[in-house]
Order: sequence, then structure tokens, then C-alpha cells
Amino acid sequence: MTSSVSRRRALTGAATFGVGAPLLAACGDDSAAAEDPVTTASSSTPTSAAPSDPAGATTTADAAARGLIATDAVPVGGGVVLKDEEIVVTQPAAGEFKAFAAICTHQGCLVGSVSDGSIHCPCHDSSFSAADGSVEGGPANGPLDEVAITVADGEVRRA
Repeated sequence: MTSSVSRRRALTGAATFGVGAPLLAACGDDSAAAEDPVTTASSSTPTSAAPSDPAGATTTADAAARGLIATDAVPVGGGVVLKDEEIVVTQPAAGEFKAFAAICTHQGCLVGSVSDGSIHCPCHDSSFSAADGSVEGGPANGPLDEVAITVADGEVRRA
């Protein structure tokens, strides 16, 4: 009887660890924030000001019309992670702009950088194509969702 109790405790402990370990792994120490490789551009990047309604609140249509980032701020073959908007804007080829959700499909981390045609997640080394958001490597098993954009007046904007 003692061996079945020990085995039960061992199985319960293993099950608890199996569920809890991934959750703990996703929790990190923010003390290394200064070393965070996320390239950021705030929504205060020089763009045209969005008009607001009389009460002072910006409408959804106004926010959509406001530029996300200036086209010349997005390097060819690279991109920029817009941390506040949780969007990554890329320029896979000169004059071709793409935008994707900047949340990694593996465990929900914010992607960190774009270089050499790939979007990189610093959490577990997943990488995605800067051209179409497809998975190139790592534990991520799904592509980044594409965000509809337009390019006008030197700005990348939400469509």
C-alpha cells in the first residue's frame, strides 16, 4: 500500500510540474529590461496629427488614418517592432511594406527584432518570414497574423 501512495504522489507531483513549469518559464525577471532587444517606435513617430471629436477623444476612423511609422524609418530587409501597437512593420524589398501582429505564436512574447528578412522572438528563438509572417524556425507552430496596411504620404498606416 505504501508503494501505491508513493507512486500516486510521484504522479501527482509530475503532473503538477508538467503543468506549472511552462507557466513559470513564461514568467521572467524584468530586471534585464535594459538588455531587451525589442526595437521600438512609439506612435509619436512624426506623423500627421489625427483630428479628434469635440469631446477630445480620437475616433476609431481617425486612429486608423494616423500613420503607424514613416516609410523611411523601416529598413529594407528589416523592420521595426511597434511595441505599443503590438505590430511589426517590415520592408522585405524596397518599397514593399508588410505588417504583422508582433505577438509570437509560441507563448505570446513580443517579437524583438527584424533583420536579414526574418522576424525574431527573443523568448525561445522562433523566427518568422518578414515577407509573409510564416514560421522559419523555433518552437512557434503558426504564422504571425498579417495586419492590413496602406502606404500613403510617406507613412505606413492601418488599412
